[in-house]
Amino acid sequence: MNEFDVVVVGAGPVGFTLAIDLGRRGVRTLLVEKDPTTKEWPKMDRSNARTMEFYRRLGIADEVRAAGYPADGSMDVFIVTRLSDPPLVKLEYPSVAEHRATIAATTDASEPLEPYQLVAQNDLEPVLKRVAESTPNVTVRFGYNLVDFIQDDEGVTVTLEDLAGARETVRTGYLSGCDGGISTIRKKLGIKLEGQGSIRQLRQVTFRSDELYDKIPIGKGRHYYVADAEGSAFVVQGSRKDFTLNIAIDVDADLAQAVRDRVGFDFDFTIRNSTNWKLHLLLAERYRDERVLLAGDAVHLVIPTGGLGMNTGVGDAIDLAWKLAGTVQGWGGPGLLDSYETERRKVGARNVQASGWAAQGMSLWRDLVTPEITEDTPAGATLRSEVGAAANIHHRRVHEMIGVEWGYSYAGSDLIAHEDDNITDWDTTTYTAHTRPGVRVPHIWLQDGRAMQDALGQDYTFIDLTGSADTTAVEADFARLGAPLEVLRIDDPNVRAAYDCSLLLVRPDLHVFWRGDVLPEDVDHWAEQAVGHLTQAERDAMAQETT
Repeated sequence: MNEFDVVVVGAGPVGFTLAIDLGRRGVRTLLVEKDPTTKEWPKMDRSNARTMEFYRRLGIADEVRAAGYPADGSMDVFIVTRLSDPPLVKLEYPSVAEHRATIAATTDASEPLEPYQLVAQNDLEPVLKRVAESTPNVTVRFGYNLVDFIQDDEGVTVTLEDLAGARETVRTGYLSGCDGGISTIRKKLGIKLEGQGSIRQLRQVTFRSDELYDKIPIGKGRHYYVADAEGSAFVVQGSRKDFTLNIAIDVDADLAQAVRDRVGFDFDFTIRNSTNWKLHLLLAERYRDERVLLAGDAVHLVIPTGGLGMNTGVGDAIDLAWKLAGTVQGWGGPGLLDSYETERRKVGARNVQASGWAAQGMSLWRDLVTPEITEDTPAGATLRSEVGAAANIHHRRVHEMIGVEWGYSYAGSDLIAHEDDNITDWDTTTYTAHTRPGVRVPHIWLQDGRAMQDALGQDYTFIDLTGSADTTAVEADFARLGAPLEVLRIDDPNVRAAYDCSLLLVRPDLHVFWRGDVLPEDVDHWAEQAVGHLTQAERDAMAQETT
């Protein structure tokens, strides 16, 4: 017998999220991390609206927010020559508190349930670690490195090594590699990354100052992009006393002077760390090898512009967790895990493309910059105006990709019911609420004050928007399959109008499997497709045989 149902390798945000969701679903999970503790220095800084919806579903959204940027903190973005000089352009965005107020007052389905949250990885990981360690069925081990694994028909034998060099083997049903861009597991499987690698190298300088944020004269914000040849950018961390400067600079350069030059006024600060990192636009050729499944940076590497790295990985984890649970618990068919790569690699490819598009937007104004931009001359003033105008148009790509963030669809997957004329692609910068199969179920407020997403069960939910539909056959077929199902009855004309249907089947990951006004005639085969026992083609063939 296997000691664990799933071993997750890599305790970053993706691995933590996967382990937490697996544990909540009753899956015996071992999470291992080679480092002795969580990350010490900032990395990613933005959990987007979809990720925050997921964290709300896991019951941890408030904890995540408490670790990050304050709700009333300015989300504005500045393009500058220095922090001391008038900005070339200021891009204004609502704070979390302001966006929450908008969401609370919105009666249609056009907004997310949760605003995004700025929270650096070194602040996020301790929260996720505490949650994982307190989640039933989850065992967390730091200081353990995966050195080998062997698959067979019944499971995977994993060899681990602790910091002292002692080795042990554990037996698991499935192995998930959330072990980052240099993934040991991906490399051992021989899975290649495709695309553009090592596009550019930057240095991230982490420094602390108790006074910098309050002394910035041009306005408070979250990001300050410097119009220089080095592609510099300041990121304000949640404490507003910790900052990072990302800059293309020589290894032996004076980092303190680089910070001072781009700030432009005297202030006290201490450099705490610096590290080199590279920009990539890469996608794995495969996400799965039999009982081994990859997620996060192990399968997609993006340029940080747009914040699609960790957030795409969290989406991988949420998609994978319930499918592993259904497989381990026996109610799910082979189509559950087969659909993981189909659904998430499509999103990964789209997000790699979107990340490159956002980076190109930044290049469109940065390429105009010359040394004259800092000169107090007519030519310098003209150049500053031109760069500001270009940034006002093109830099918005970096911060306004809501279509990619929460408008994506799994249409075309065998774990999504076919609908004629369904939308299989999505816009990058706009979100249009709808319930076509494959999309996330749109947020909308119910008459009793609850959010639709909060009213849904943790597993499959059949939504009856008439309040009186006969769901006997649906419930019987899910019971026959052993698959968990809840029925939610809501007689709400506002929701029916927004959703443009009377009935929906929503998957455990809050994506719409099917919608309609009457149940399909082959409800038994429909249910079997929903839980991965039939493909769409197999279901269609069965329907043809009966006509």
